[in-house]
Amino acid sequence: INELIQKRQLLEAFASIKYLEDETIAERDAEKYKDNPQEFVRKSKDVDLLYNSITNAIQSIVVGTLEHPTVEDTMLTSLVTLIAREEAAHPNTGNTAGPGSDLLGMPRKWREEWREAVDESARKRVLRVPMALKEEESSWLDLHLGLLQKHLSEDLLKIKLSVKKCYPEEYQVCDMYVEAFHKAIASHLQDLSQRPLEFNELYALLDWVANIYHSELFLGHPDLKPEVKTENLSLLLTPADWDKLKNNYIASAKGKIKSYFGNILRLELTEKWEKEVHPEVKENLYHSSLSFDIQTIIGEHMKISGAISKSLERKTLELCLAELHEFIPRFGEEFVAWSTAWDSPIFAPYFAAYVNSFHDLMSGLETVFKVNTEELQKILAALTRNFTNIFLNKLRTKAQPLLKKILTKDWILATERPDSLASAVSQFSKHLQHMREPTGQELLRDVHKYVVREYIMQVIKPRRKMNGETRQQVSEKMNQEARILNNTLIDQGSDSDWLLPAIHHIANIIGEKKKDKIKEYVKELCQDYPDIR
Repeated sequence: INELIQKRQLLEAFASIKYLEDETIAERDAEKYKDNPQEFVRKSKDVDLLYNSITNAIQSIVVGTLEHPTVEDTMLTSLVTLIAREEAAHPNTGNTAGPGSDLLGMPRKWREEWREAVDESARKRVLRVPMALKEEESSWLDLHLGLLQKHLSEDLLKIKLSVKKCYPEEYQVCDMYVEAFHKAIASHLQDLSQRPLEFNELYALLDWVANIYHSELFLGHPDLKPEVKTENLSLLLTPADWDKLKNNYIASAKGKIKSYFGNILRLELTEKWEKEVHPEVKENLYHSSLSFDIQTIIGEHMKISGAISKSLERKTLELCLAELHEFIPRFGEEFVAWSTAWDSPIFAPYFAAYVNSFHDLMSGLETVFKVNTEELQKILAALTRNFTNIFLNKLRTKAQPLLKKILTKDWILATERPDSLASAVSQFSKHLQHMREPTGQELLRDVHKYVVREYIMQVIKPRRKMNGETRQQVSEKMNQEARILNNTLIDQGSDSDWLLPAIHHIANIIGEKKKDKIKEYVKELCQDYPDIR
C-alpha cells in the first residue's frame, strides 16, 4: 500500500486501506481481538498511519500544484475522486473520536486538509518571491513588491485557466486560492511593515496596498476576471497597522522635508551668496527660486501622499507648513549672518529677490494649497523688517562718511565729486525698483527721506562763519548735489516729489545776501514744509 501511495496511485491505495479498515472493524465487532487487544491496536494504528500517508500525499500534491510549469490534470482529478470516495466511505455522522479511542471508520476530513494545503501553497509561493538585501539594493522593497505582483498574477492566471477545471464547482477553487493568497500576502506585508523602513520604502508599501493590490495591475487585471473576485476580501492590513504605517511615513517625511529645506539654504549660501552670483531679473523684478522650490517640495509630497489617502495628504501639508515655520526664520538668520560677515554688493539684490519670493510664496500657499497664512505672514513680516534694518544700516554706513564731509573745506573746494553721495546711495536704492510693490516703493521713500534729512542736518549744524563768496559756492554746490541726488532717486522710481525743494530752499537761504530775499526764501520753505519750527 505504501508503494502505491509513493507512486501516487492513491485511489488504489485508498481501496486497499478501506478494505483493511473494514476487515479490522468486522473482526473487532466479532470480538476476534478480545484475548489479544494489542493486535487490534496494532492493526488500527496501521490503518491510521496509511490514511495519514495519503493525507500527506494530498498536501504534497496540492502544495506542488503551482510549482510545476504545467498542471497535472489527471492527478488533480483523481484527487477530487479520492476525496469524494473517502467522504462517501466515512459519512460525517457528527460523532468525533474521543481521546484514546481508535479512528476506525471516522471521517478523515481530506477536504479540510485540501483547504489547508491551498493555504500552505499560497504561503510558500509568497515567501519564495525573491527579495534583495537592503545593503545590496536600495530599491529592494519596490523590486520585491513588483515581483510579488508578477509571480502571484501568473499563479492566479494558472489557477483560473488550468487548475479550476480539475475541480467541481462546489470546491470554489478560485475563491479558495484568492483568499489563501490574500491571507499569505497580508501576513507577509505585516512582517515587512515591522521592519525599520525608510521614507521611500514606507511609501512603496503604502502605495502598493492602496493603489496596486486591487487595481488592474494585480487582482483587478482583466485577464483574471470574472473568476478572481476581490469584493469580499478583508483588509490587507489591519486599521492599526495601516495607521502605524502612515504615522511612520509622516515621521519619516518630516526628516525628508527638513533635509530638502536645508538643501535649499545650503545651495543659496554656497552657490549664490558665497560666489556672489547676481539674481536674475524677470519682468523687472529680482527673481529667486526660493518660492518655486518650496512650493514644488510641498506640491510633490502632497501629490504622492494624496494618492494614498486624503487624510495623509492633509497631514503632509500640515507637516510641510510646520517645517516651513521653522525654516524661514533659520533662513533669515543665515542670510543676516552672511550679510553681517561680508560687505557684499549682492546683499541688496538678494534682499529684494527674497522679499519678492516671500510674496510669491504667500500667494501660492493661499491660492494653490488653500492655506491660512496668517502666522506665516507674521514671521515673514518680522524677517522683512530685519532685512530692511540691515539694508538701511548698510546704506547709512556708506552714506555717513560722505554726509559728514558736507561744508568741510575739501567739500567746499570741490575735491569731492558732486555725484559721490548720489552714487553711494544709488548702490542700494537702484535695487529697490526691482522689488515688488508696495514694499520697494515704501523703502525707496524712506531712503529718499533719510538722505535729504541727513543732508539738511549736516548743513544746519553750527559752524564757523562764512563770507559771502563762500556762501555762494556752498549754495551752488548744494543745489548741484540736490539736483543729482533727487534726479537719481526719481529716475529709480521715487515718488517723494515733496522732498525735492527741501535742499534747494536751504541752499537759496545760505547763498542770499539780502535780508528781504532771505525772508522770502524762509517763507517758501515754511510753505512747503509747515512743520518746520
